[in-house]
Amino acid sequence: MKRAILIVMCFMGLSAIAQRGENSHRDTFKDLTPEQMATLQTKRMTLALDLDEKQQSKIKAINLEQAQSRKAKMEERKAARESGESKKPTAEERYAMQNERLDKMIAHKAEMKNILSAEQYQRWEKMMQHKGKRMKKRIGDRKERHSKR
Repeated sequence: MKRAILIVMCFMGLSAIAQRGENSHRDTFKDLTPEQMATLQTKRMTLALDLDEKQQSKIKAINLEQAQSRKAKMEERKAARESGESKKPTAEERYAMQNERLDKMIAHKAEMKNILSAEQYQRWEKMMQHKGKRMKKRIGDRKERHSKR
């Protein structure tokens, strides 16, 4: 009986460690500045799309703007959570946030179309579709984990 309890305790400890390790990659990017995030993202895009110097500088500016915006929103949410003001948005607020997000995506797509060549743009769109599928899978996995709790 003692062995069974000991084995169960070991498995519980291992599963806790495994879950903690799952999000460890987020911690490395959380500490980066918007400039560092933009630089890394631009370099990844340069490798994937074979960008020239002029394209790199334009895309880096776009990536920097987006990284600063994301960082500011993240800090805003963190401050609201810590102050206890964090509340679930109403249907109207969710609609406004979703509408704003989609407008930004449309503008970003138009900017990328102006900067990239036709071939690069096609590759970029495929990359974005693949990224979207991965995000949906991660969100589904996260919801599944939370429902098991």
